[in-house]
Amino acid sequence: MNQPVFRLTLPILFGYLPLGMAFGVLFTTQLEYAWWVAPVMGILVYAGAGQILAVSLLAANAGLLEVFLAMFVLNARHLFYGLSLLGQFRGAGWRKAYLIFGLTDETYSLLTSRPRTGNRQYEQAMDFRITLFNQCYWVIGCALGALLGANVVFDSTGIEFALVALFIVLTIEQYKALGDLFPIVTGAAAAAIAIFLLPAAHQLVGAIVLVSGVLLLQYHRHRNTEPTEGTDHG
Repeated sequence: MNQPVFRLTLPILFGYLPLGMAFGVLFTTQLEYAWWVAPVMGILVYAGAGQILAVSLLAANAGLLEVFLAMFVLNARHLFYGLSLLGQFRGAGWRKAYLIFGLTDETYSLLTSRPRTGNRQYEQAMDFRITLFNQCYWVIGCALGALLGANVVFDSTGIEFALVALFIVLTIEQYKALGDLFPIVTGAAAAAIAIFLLPAAHQLVGAIVLVSGVLLLQYHRHRNTEPTEGTDHG
């Protein structure tokens, strides 16, 4: 069973190894922790963009509350991923908790797009192995990057821009997928307001609260203005 899983996850291997290495290098060059903490973080946290974000925030002496809120908002989309897989994971037994924990964007894409048989137990075992293989790729990348950053002397100036570049790409992809500038403009405006009105230690939390509130109001207004299904407009 492992050979088909490896073939299915090969594209994710080529993505997770270099990104995990980038995180490992960033971790050891920006924070004063032992190199092995990076792969441990990959095991216990397992959130690519979230881990990079956490490193940048910790390096900037952000508080734990700010780190928690930022990572929660960043990974909130996984709640909706999980809801769409409730039926698929039903009856998975001891595997279910790990299937939920290990659900990333790439794993979700693979689990929802691969061909399936009618054997639920077999498919859930395959889902489990796919999720495990993907996390192993990430952890290996984190370890290799951390070892590289800890043992090879090089100028790492500017490597922290990896997070900025990552979120620029994510923002562009979201705009291409949704075609809506409102969330992007709202986020930029909230960040500007927080910078001007709040002390540095509270700017991130303030911006997150502000943009979340505006988006919730926008969603509520949009939902109330939608035509009720089945309403006679004639």
